[in-house]
Amino acid sequence: MVKLPEFMTAIEISAPGGPDVLVAAQRPIPVPRAGEVLLKVAYAGVNRPDVIQRKGLYPAPPGASDLPGLEVSGTIVAVGEGMDASLLGSRQCALVSGGGYAEYCLARLDVCLSIPASMDLAEAAALPETLFTVWHNVFERGYAAPGETILIHGGTSGIGTMAIKLGRLFGLVTIVTCGSDEKCAAALKIGADHAINYNSADFVAAVKTITQGAGVHLVLDMVAGGYVARNLQCLREDGRHVTIAVQGGMTAEINMAFVMSRRLTLTGSTLRPRTAEFKALLAQEISANVWPLVCDGALRPEMDKIFPLAEAAAAHTYMESGAHIGKIMLAI
Repeated sequence: MVKLPEFMTAIEISAPGGPDVLVAAQRPIPVPRAGEVLLKVAYAGVNRPDVIQRKGLYPAPPGASDLPGLEVSGTIVAVGEGMDASLLGSRQCALVSGGGYAEYCLARLDVCLSIPASMDLAEAAALPETLFTVWHNVFERGYAAPGETILIHGGTSGIGTMAIKLGRLFGLVTIVTCGSDEKCAAALKIGADHAINYNSADFVAAVKTITQGAGVHLVLDMVAGGYVARNLQCLREDGRHVTIAVQGGMTAEINMAFVMSRRLTLTGSTLRPRTAEFKALLAQEISANVWPLVCDGALRPEMDKIFPLAEAAAAHTYMESGAHIGKIMLAI
């Protein structure tokens, strides 16, 4: 095995608060246990859950690192007891439960994905969180099928751009909402079939116009709150509504008679607290169904801006500004 230093630089959350609470610190390099590998991190993704954790509203699950960062790419430099030493030196990206904002990060091998030679490490690190989230919620929980129409809120976010790209690859018609005409144009360029500026148009009316009154089969919602009742108005009979975030509020008032009469399904999920076994099964599904598209170049994440690890606070400020289109990354 590679001779490793004793300590690493990591970004800690010194106290709940704004971006300035993200501070560099020295930490012992973690040691992999059976089933785990240690990655020398090249890049880490910056995601909305990191921001919520920084604010003190989304604590790390039991046993996970308290450091932010849920997806990384890098090279395996150590493996747990009894594991194959031939893994050393291989390039991997991984979904992790925390610890990504650091020079080294533990990952379970069963949620690692081998990075094809044609893909750079920055793009690889931008995939796991959005890819796992969208695949599970759109195709597994939302039962999306070729030829169906999906309404995606936050069309130029990391999740939104991944949903557009997967929708296009798997035969969905995608309608997205964005906060400006410029972002709508960007979403169309990325591959959305239709884009609605929610600041200048009623998205419910726009969806009805686009679908000629039929409505969409599926809504991918990261707003919740007051959007839920409006989203339901966008669904056709037997439609499905999947909530993955509550940026607009945790409670919603809806007409249950409307849900019953149109046979609507409401569901949702969060990824980070799910069991290691669930994430391993999800990784297998992605490896079989999506990773071939990554390997042949058909699927690439939408990249926005890369910050040095030391500028994690600036990366969070940028994310909260809402100006980004696609993924924000940290270069380690």
